[in-house]
Amino acid sequence: MTLREETNVPVLGQSGITVEPLCFGTLALSPLQGYNNQRQGVDVLRYGLEQGINFLDTAEIYQNYHIIRQALQGFNPPVVIATKCYAYTKEQMELSLERARRELNRDVIDIFLLHEQESMYTLQGHRAALDYLLDAKQRGWVRAVGISTHAVAGVRAGTALPEVDVIHPILNMRGIGIIDDTLAAMLAAVELAAQMGKGIYAMKALGGGHLTQDPVAALNFVRGVPGVSAVAVGMATRLEIDTDLAIFSDKQVPENWLDELHQAQRLLYVADWCEGCGQCVACCTKGALYLSEGQVRVEHAKCVLCGYCGAACPHFCLKIVRQGEESCG
Repeated sequence: MTLREETNVPVLGQSGITVEPLCFGTLALSPLQGYNNQRQGVDVLRYGLEQGINFLDTAEIYQNYHIIRQALQGFNPPVVIATKCYAYTKEQMELSLERARRELNRDVIDIFLLHEQESMYTLQGHRAALDYLLDAKQRGWVRAVGISTHAVAGVRAGTALPEVDVIHPILNMRGIGIIDDTLAAMLAAVELAAQMGKGIYAMKALGGGHLTQDPVAALNFVRGVPGVSAVAVGMATRLEIDTDLAIFSDKQVPENWLDELHQAQRLLYVADWCEGCGQCVACCTKGALYLSEGQVRVEHAKCVLCGYCGAACPHFCLKIVRQGEESCG
């Protein structure tokens, strides 16, 4: 039985957009996480859609619009797509929105977010881009406007702006990846945002892989947070999809599934040709990267496997690999 048959479909805040509680996080199908098999990516994503997942999360930086477009070809049930970008000017946002509409082959983008907003100050710096999105919403090109954030201050800032429809915060049971405050503060901020009518869908419920030892507890924690309508979970295999569907349907997950997933844990690897330029260190908001003896090092306990550092590296030194595959080229 599919997810759609098993669960009540929630509305995302006051946006009027209905979504499944399990959102397919497509970062896992991105070059940022070392995923370059387009055909397999299309197959995996289509499998998730066929199981009833109607909500996809992506971003311009993920470089996977083409995979989503192909997976949606000939698929009839409506699918909600959320994307995001780093644009801060009107011109940049215009280009990003048109790229999303063209490459996803959709006249209307359901949810468009300002990527990684940290506070009211960063929102002010992105005001021109936000205003363009609001104009696009009036024109019918976007259904809902919002922000993604790894900061409690970001959630609070989004809550304070009436024009923000959706907030996509980092949220997990250990507070991994929150850059400015505690888990308790994030929970309070998310609950208030939901009470104010914001649509909330969470990210990094598995803490970038740090909570995969007990995915049932990790995902159920975020599912139970008041005001959270959906949880974006990165999935790159059918087994991951089946496991997450079982959890979100409150079914028992077979132990052999959990064992296989545990064996497939990943980590961030830095190639030995790293020149120590520091560009990746500068872009890591988690403080997981540092320079030592002329090369970048990783503090794995802080890394949430976002892969954004790989996009910043001019020499392609960083990639996400399965444990034990560190020596691969």
